[in-house]
Amino acid sequence: MQKNIRLQFAEKIKKLRKKLGYTQEKLAELTKIDYKYIQRIEGKNPPAVKIDTIQRIAQALKVDSSKLLDE
Repeated sequence: MQKNIRLQFAEKIKKLRKKLGYTQEKLAELTKIDYKYIQRIEGKNPPAVKIDTIQRIAQALKVDSSKLLDE
């Protein structure tokens, strides 16, 4: 069964963030997104995320936004 797209997104963000050596706090600072929201996005039950937010996260993680949504 295919994994939920929100969980895939969360796992990719966490993996890329750690690869760059960023904490959740650092990612929040770079994206100007509340730290608690970053925690929720990476959590076990992530919320739906707006396209603008995906773009800001992708820029901070130095990847194209489509990479965060690919399987």
